[in-house]
Amino acid sequence: MSAAAKALRIGELKTVDRGGGARTVPMVTPAVGSTSMLNGITAFAPGASIPMHAHNCEESVLVLEGDCIAVMDGVEHRLGPLDATFIPAGVPHRFINASGSLPARIFWTYATVDATRTMTATGETHPIAAEHAGRRDET
Repeated sequence: MSAAAKALRIGELKTVDRGGGARTVPMVTPAVGSTSMLNGITAFAPGASIPMHAHNCEESVLVLEGDCIAVMDGVEHRLGPLDATFIPAGVPHRFINASGSLPARIFWTYATVDATRTMTATGETHPIAAEHAGRRDET
């Protein structure tokens, strides 16, 4: 049985506080019927970043707003609105808001609903879906 088509409105979705000035809105998830991918939007406060990590699947990121630095496999790439990345499974990466005064937003897609994040610093691995069930707020 296939899932029903849905319109997802950003203002009606929950936001997950990821700490360090990053907040994520999960969009396409198993909760809406997805069986093969995850996507959402992460907003970065000025100067905010997420730590170096890798996934068990391919990821693509599209910069929606702001000036970002994508560090992928040790190489820094400056990205602006509508620039995108392709990150193969297992490649360490992170995103940084390069501006000290303006926000940045990225749209990300994982190639499986079973995506995991392995933190480079600790080696800890967690399902992405578990992160989305974590610290929530209503904004």
